Order: sequence, then C-alpha cells, then structure tokens
Amino acid sequence: MTTTYAALLRGINVGGAKKVPMAELRTLMEGLGHSGVRTYLQSGQAVFTTGHGDEESLAAELTAAIEKHFGFGVDVIVRDHAYLAAIVDACPFPAAELEGKQLHVTYFSAAVDADRFAAIDQPAFLPEEFRLGDRALYLYVPDGLGRSKLAEQLSKPRVNKGLIATSRNWNTVVKLVEMTAAE
Repeated sequence: MTTTYAALLRGINVGGAKKVPMAELRTLMEGLGHSGVRTYLQSGQAVFTTGHGDEESLAAELTAAIEKHFGFGVDVIVRDHAYLAAIVDACPFPAAELEGKQLHVTYFSAAVDADRFAAIDQPAFLPEEFRLGDRALYLYVPDGLGRSKLAEQLSKPRVNKGLIATSRNWNTVVKLVEMTAAE
C-alpha cells in the first residue's frame, strides 16, 4: 500500500542561505525510491508517494539525504494527507473569510501542550491570536506575519525547545491538502 505525504523543509531558500533547488530536491527524493514527487513554491514543500516508512522515518531519511547531497542540515517534517486535511478541518478561525497571509499553521515535530505557551500573555497581543491543534498551532495575524509581535514571541527558542517547528500560510496549507489528495 502506498501513501502520499508532504515534506515540509524548514528554513531553505530564505535570504540566500541553504539553497535547495526544487528540481534537485525532486531528483533526490526520487532517488530515495519515492514516486510522484512534486514541489510547491521555492520555500520547501514537496509531495511524494511511497510504500515504505512512516512520517518520522521518512523525515529522518530525507534530512540525512539533504545533508549528504547539499552539505548542510535541514529540519524536515513529513505529514500524510489525512493529517493535513484534518488540520484544515479543525481550523478554529474563519479561514474562508480571511486572506491567506492572515492565517498560518506552525507544524511541530511532536505534540505540544498549553504549558509550553503559558508565559505568553495572549490578551496583550489582541487582535492577534493563536490556538493549539494536533501537533500544530494556528496563528491569526490580521496585519500579516511580518508585522506580528505575537509571532515573534511564538518563535522564541524557549517556546520551541526540543521541537522542529515550521510555519506555512493558509494558502500553502490548503494547497498541500489538494496536492496530497488521491488522484
């Protein structure tokens, strides 16, 4: 049985650092035995189908292959279609009424609990808000991520300690669900 996954690469092709050409990434992933490899944008999303492994082993395999091929480490999170679709379905914000740049999902490598975020005074950041989901955090930023003071607090090392965390805007979140859907 095969499963379709999305690989989320953290921090590539940003500001000239950690350059990973998408064509090379696709070739690398095909060399690992994956099929139907497609990429989305230049910021580190790849969709692929495979009959071996699970999310954690596939992420570890891709992380090692990227380091070997490109010579630098990249954190990778792999999630299957069912998970990605469930994240969209569980969105606590009115996504259909918002612009893609106003809503983001941060995917975590493991489950997180509210205690990790207890030091953040949420009311002080209103109208910006966040809510926790399944290995994810939903972030509403009406003026966009670049101007968000709440996003700045959420990205602090003390909040993300021991985790891989990578964020995507809502347009990308929805596109990955579409791309991983069975054809």
